[in-house]
Amino acid sequence: MMNSETATVKKVAFEKDDVGNFSFPESHKFDAGYGLTKDTVDYISKVKDEPAWVNEFRHKALKTFESKPMPTNWATRDLENIDFDAIRYYLSDGAQPKRSWDEVPPEVLETFDRLGVPEQERAFLAGVEAQYDSEAAYSNVKEALADEGVIFVTCAEGLKEHEEIFRPWFGKVIPTGDNKFSALNSAVMSGGSFIYIPPGVKVKHPLQAYFRINSENFGQFERTLIIADEGSEVMYMEGCTAPKFETATLHSAVVELVAMKGAKIQYVTVQNWSSNVFNLVTKRGLAHEDAEIRWIDCNIGSRLTMKYPGVVMKGDRARGEVISIALANDGQHQDTGAKMIHAANNTTSNVISKSISVGEGRSTYRGQVHIPKHLKGCKNNTECDALLISTNSRTDTYPAISVKGNQHVTQHEASVSQVSEEMLFYMQQRGLSETQAMSLAVNGFINDLVEEFPMEYSVELKRLIDLEMEGSVG
Repeated sequence: MMNSETATVKKVAFEKDDVGNFSFPESHKFDAGYGLTKDTVDYISKVKDEPAWVNEFRHKALKTFESKPMPTNWATRDLENIDFDAIRYYLSDGAQPKRSWDEVPPEVLETFDRLGVPEQERAFLAGVEAQYDSEAAYSNVKEALADEGVIFVTCAEGLKEHEEIFRPWFGKVIPTGDNKFSALNSAVMSGGSFIYIPPGVKVKHPLQAYFRINSENFGQFERTLIIADEGSEVMYMEGCTAPKFETATLHSAVVELVAMKGAKIQYVTVQNWSSNVFNLVTKRGLAHEDAEIRWIDCNIGSRLTMKYPGVVMKGDRARGEVISIALANDGQHQDTGAKMIHAANNTTSNVISKSISVGEGRSTYRGQVHIPKHLKGCKNNTECDALLISTNSRTDTYPAISVKGNQHVTQHEASVSQVSEEMLFYMQQRGLSETQAMSLAVNGFINDLVEEFPMEYSVELKRLIDLEMEGSVG
């Protein structure tokens, strides 16, 4: 393990024809080296100058990670290809996040400029955090929101500067031992956001975080905690990209949402990971009385994604919703779904999932709905629709709906369809190319869900799908 402050420099190929597939030479002041040990944990904690309780939290998580076996019940043998000793767990230039884009290092600024993040902030966002490898390079919230008491900082700033708000909920929605990868994140977490919305404050414009992996053989482990106090509202959006390397890259985040009485949180994700990324994420929200949590999730790219956003409806009349779109191309497996846990009376959950499998891609819906016997008046709706682009495409659905008692309403429906040659022929006869016809068919399949995305993201989503369709037919 290299515990030094010597800069590491490596050139990586750049391809202009893919918006996210570019990188810059590495230049890191802090590099934890390869492999995961107690020394790795101490190195990260020391570099970040963390309080003793965080270091202790990390070491307990490391023990949990080492004791838990790799998941075997999810039909994902691809996980065996992850070599935890070949991954670098922390890379940073040691600088604090900047509040002005003019202060961000040139190559980092160019990265986010090419991805359109500064422009989006100027146009329609209330605040932005931009993470580059292990740490945020930029973090800022509009002055008017800060004056209302809104906190939007990095996770590291949250645990140091706002411990009285941060610590009571940190690791409470998703315990360290929830699964092997939540334990891994807890051991080596770095980056991510901390957001607190005061009572009654309704944030009119979205807050956004953008997570960028630039380095090879790297693992990104951001940790996000959002607390919406009574009667408040917020929309948070995240985007994710990485260049394509020959070696595997690991992304394993943990996201915890807390919606207090009458609060509303919308969490929107559009990810476009390269095909060498293992994307293994744990996301869960806790909704109190009359609160609402909505996950709007779009998964494109990655070698393997395993992500099941969940809501625990703890208070009466709480509502939870997961709207997801997944697209799996050749060599990709999108294993996504939702978890809805009803823990109070008159709670409502809604799950709508649409997946597209292209070429030999595989999409899997894996859901869990739990309504215990002692409750009354709970409702759940689950819809799973899959679209197959070719005869070699694959889709699977594994809904687990457990409803006890007779005072609840649940419904589940699923469908599988295939783009027919007749449909493509019809559109081609009207002047469309085969690729354009396929893109139109796919966008029509998901159009009702795309309308749930903010306008800027829906345009980006359709553009990404058009790119995925290029070369996938014929």
